Amino acid sequence: MPHSHARDVFSPEHAGHLDTKFRRILYRPDALAKRYVTPGSRVLDFGCGPGFFTRAFAKRVGEKGTVIAADLQEEMLAIVREKLTAEGQISRVTTHRCKPDSLDLFPEKDGQVDTAFAIFVVHEVPDKKKLFGEIAAMLRPGGTFFYSEPPFLVPKKEFRENLALMEKLGLTVVETRWYFLNRAALLKKR
Repeated sequence: MPHSHARDVFSPEHAGHLDTKFRRILYRPDALAKRYVTPGSRVLDFGCGPGFFTRAFAKRVGEKGTVIAADLQEEMLAIVREKLTAEGQISRVTTHRCKPDSLDLFPEKDGQVDTAFAIFVVHEVPDKKKLFGEIAAMLRPGGTFFYSEPPFLVPKKEFRENLALMEKLGLTVVETRWYFLNRAALLKKR
């Protein structure tokens, strides 16, 4: 049985805590983008919050790429739009408000995203199987999914169970590693 987590999402009132100079040094969103995002690609940033990673992904995709910044909270998406507008990158980003039980990004056809990210957010999702299935459907064949969770919220056993679930949904684990002090995995769509 998976570990039980509080389903409360991170409050937009505290969004400033998610986008600080200290966090930028620790998590290096620019380095993550350089490692996993190709210029011109289409990227999904699920649970984007105030855009901490979204901004680095937008820089990396360039003028010909697109980032879908998806979040449950309109207040977080407003922060993303404000930051990207100020940085002159809003044309590279589409913000999308998810439903509480779904990404609500029903593609006209599967395979519309090259790379997807879910960083420090899946533990807040009530139906992980549905989320992973929707992300897998959105990925093009050979597309990649970077998944990371804090170990104090998602124990090793649960993290492995989530990876096994994703493998049943058509993704293959390519690597597991530590992302600073957090568990992370890169998966590829078969």
